[in-house]
Amino acid sequence: MVGELTYFVGFQIQQLKDCIFISQSKYAKALANKFGLENARAKRTPALIHVKLSRDSNGATDESSYQSIIESLLYHTTSRPDIAFIVGVCTRYQAKQKASHLLGAKRITKYISGTYEYGLLYSFDTNNSLVGYCDTDWAESSEDRKSASGSCFFLGNNPLSWFSKKQNCIFLSTTEAKYVVVGSSCTQLL
Repeated sequence: MVGELTYFVGFQIQQLKDCIFISQSKYAKALANKFGLENARAKRTPALIHVKLSRDSNGATDESSYQSIIESLLYHTTSRPDIAFIVGVCTRYQAKQKASHLLGAKRITKYISGTYEYGLLYSFDTNNSLVGYCDTDWAESSEDRKSASGSCFFLGNNPLSWFSKKQNCIFLSTTEAKYVVVGSSCTQLL
């Protein structure tokens, strides 16, 4: 018997009259349970604004548990663009993670457990205009002065693609960093 698609590779799909909602709510709940955070108090944001992750010199952690959390979070970014940036930052420290990095990854997991019902809404919009947004943070990394940039694209009102990445080189000004992210975004758009 052929029916409506409701579940596919960890994604819940709700087909409504005028839109489709895609989420990973079951995966988000399982993620919190897997790492023992199901009873932890949910966080309102995925990261603290005033604290930046960096190479920490003390407080080594279990490498396999940190990598397991990061791998799970990376998969979750496919339906949650709101965590793409901070998960990308956490991935930088997989080789030499410390206690502060593990706390950051757990905070993201606590945020997800409180917002497990979030997802992507795709309307049956007839507007076929392609719109993109991009931004960069000049010299974001205090360790190597490299910039972080991100872009997102919409087809009509529907999210189509998004990314967040650390740039490969150091820029001398905000203007230079902005030109590079615009070029990178145009490449992604094409």
